[in-house]
Amino acid sequence: MLGALRKKSAINLLNLISSVRHGLGSEGVVPLVSTQLKSLSTAAKEMTVRDALNSALEEEMSADPKVFLMGEEVGEYQGAYKISKGLLQKFGPDRVLDTPITEAGFTGIGVGAAYYGLKPIVEFMTFNFAMQAIDHIINSAAKSNYMSAGQISVPIVFRGPNGAAAGVGAQHSQCYAAWYGSCPGLKVLVPYSSEDARGLLKAAIRDPDPVIFLENELLYGESFPVSAESLDSSFCLPIGKAKVEKEGKDVTITAFSKMVGYALQAAQELAKEGISAEVINLRSIRPLDRATINASVRKTNRLVTVEEGFPQHGIGAEICTSVIEESFEYLDAPVERIAGADVPMPYAANLERLAVPQVEDIIRAAKRACYREVSMSATA
Repeated sequence: MLGALRKKSAINLLNLISSVRHGLGSEGVVPLVSTQLKSLSTAAKEMTVRDALNSALEEEMSADPKVFLMGEEVGEYQGAYKISKGLLQKFGPDRVLDTPITEAGFTGIGVGAAYYGLKPIVEFMTFNFAMQAIDHIINSAAKSNYMSAGQISVPIVFRGPNGAAAGVGAQHSQCYAAWYGSCPGLKVLVPYSSEDARGLLKAAIRDPDPVIFLENELLYGESFPVSAESLDSSFCLPIGKAKVEKEGKDVTITAFSKMVGYALQAAQELAKEGISAEVINLRSIRPLDRATINASVRKTNRLVTVEEGFPQHGIGAEICTSVIEESFEYLDAPVERIAGADVPMPYAANLERLAVPQVEDIIRAAKRACYREVSMSATA
């Protein structure tokens, strides 16, 4: 039986290579990326993040025959998280490719296809598994444009769930935003809402450079308001532009991915105590929208950064440095950093909760920044 499985995997891999070669002659027109971020405050409809990602994939694959999706279970099974539901039936096995369980193998094929002008979307069942393919992502994809003096473009998207889910242990729970955010040659996007998911994934697919697209498993089933504009097939969000989710005047809170929701909940609670918090949804880790962050801090004079990842060398540390370098004289209080615990993710539910930032952690940090009294029991 094991021999049969190996034979099937080998056949799948050969078929995959054949499919990639078959697509090299495809022609297509890529829609231009919008450079303007318009107000989306007139939303009337709701959509889940899962459906937002699925619709973005479907529209971009329809618009450009060079775009194809590959990964484990993306085809026949409709995707491990059903992000690719219906795509195999619409676009066929030449453009929705089920791969063997070998991240190093299919990621390398994807990078090679991008070298030759195709636009692969490589799905990882979790970004923790992308560790198997990190040589292809960093050495082959991220560095090739520079090392070829601009002669080789690598239009590829690496996407999948990132960070902690629930009860999946340390090897399935790591946040890779800081890992990839430190690497020149990559763009790193972190959607929160359904409009983020649609607009940023479209931007990633149309971009000529490799993009790391870090989703959150726990957000897939969440519904968010979407505007009529964001449902248009031409909709696209600019890479490197943060969004002010909520305006405020007393303290700035930066967050990305699932933590944006926590920051907004914290802001609601803080408002009950007379603290007006401004919440910034980063959307993009690399490039980082330093201008929006610093402009907010210069208004509020206080900063709290929030992230799921480890505290050392994290996204919050980079944001703090940017503010110290550019807006130090505007700060009226020490910067507060909220991050995950500096330990591998525990499996037990009670310990897992302690290892991931919670709404109350953000509230306490904002109060400290505003010199509001925090009870001893709350800080224990």
